[in-house]
Amino acid sequence: MPEAIIGVLISDETLVGLARGGDRSAFEELFRRHRGIAYRVAYRMLGHEHDALDAVQEGLMKAWAHLDDFDGRSSFRTWLLRIVTNITIDSVRKRKRRSDSGRESGETPAGYHTEPAAEHDPARELSRQDLRRTLDAALNRLSATTRTTFVLNAEAGLSYKEIAEIQGIPIGTVMSRIFDARHKLQSFLKWERVDGL
Repeated sequence: MPEAIIGVLISDETLVGLARGGDRSAFEELFRRHRGIAYRVAYRMLGHEHDALDAVQEGLMKAWAHLDDFDGRSSFRTWLLRIVTNITIDSVRKRKRRSDSGRESGETPAGYHTEPAAEHDPARELSRQDLRRTLDAALNRLSATTRTTFVLNAEAGLSYKEIAEIQGIPIGTVMSRIFDARHKLQSFLKWERVDGL
């Protein structure tokens, strides 16, 4: 694995160059750096740990297979997140088609919308799981495009410019979608609190 020399971190650009030259450990380092954020985006889009891991793994394989297509106009992180985001959107669409063809509207498969395993106080963990289910339900009420834009901003911490690059849309559209998502989420969560009383 490429090591940092005297405490200096090797840049993503250098690692991409090494990986293009066949250095698999350089690519593994790139992926190690960015897999956490890729997983968080996939998990918030898909709501299921296993599906998110599958999306990230598929993204890794596509990134490795198409590394020569990376032109450097955006950062490697942005490029990898674009690949993972497209995979998650495809998964959401496939799930919706299966749901529309065989299930009643609103029904979710068993096991979806559970948090990844964590070690916490049981009462606190239950409270977190309830909050996560409520937030996931609110996120699922957003359109796929609005949800994707919101997740890339809120979960991945990407700038409007980076999101615009990933989604191939103008920055103004990114701003509009994030505003719309925040407004709708606040409304959904407000109604959830009223209904829960």
